[in-house]
Amino acid sequence: MRIRPVGAHALLLDCSDADQVEAWRAELWRRRKEGHLDAVEIIPAARTVLLDGLTDAAHTAALLGTWNPPPSTAATSTDTASASTTSTGSGGTGAVEVPVRYDGTDLPTVAGFWDVAVPTVVRRLIATEFRVAFCGFAPGFAYLTGLPAGLAVPRLPTPRPRVPAGSVALAGPYAGIYPTASPGGWLLVGHTDLPLFDVHADPPARLTPGTLVRLVPA
Repeated sequence: MRIRPVGAHALLLDCSDADQVEAWRAELWRRRKEGHLDAVEIIPAARTVLLDGLTDAAHTAALLGTWNPPPSTAATSTDTASASTTSTGSGGTGAVEVPVRYDGTDLPTVAGFWDVAVPTVVRRLIATEFRVAFCGFAPGFAYLTGLPAGLAVPRLPTPRPRVPAGSVALAGPYAGIYPTASPGGWLLVGHTDLPLFDVHADPPARLTPGTLVRLVPA
């Protein structure tokens, strides 16, 4: 892990992979909650974590060199316990359950990439416990990891001008759910009616980094 200064009050952590990002995100959120870190913002991305609003960035960088976060699986299991309060089901896993109608236009395309039948695609998605790696693209849009690397799929050559809100989709190694209608080039596998972003809620996004997610059949 490499630490780089960003201006006078921020640090950027360059991580080796998504698991290291999640391990550091969970550790930094825990340290801040315990009062050991004064970052205003801790923002994970695909391979980085940004700490912004630091009082003394150089001092924080020195502290980071002494911290050793546990593996991401351990960090996630303890960090997402509160997610069960938003679960729509009673699976008891502490994961947010998103009810999905698996009727997406691109299911046959995904099945072709995976070299399986469409029902097998659906079973794999239902059986996978996803985790929110980071958020971006649009307010409330969560990038979900959990599928094996060998199941990554390409985006559409030309994005659709409008993808309906609630569309469940795949692209690269990620799954995602469009919180609002927008252009998009991900492969559509289903749809949910579960609201994912409400500007009046606290937090506004239902799916936040570290949260476990299951795409259960509606």
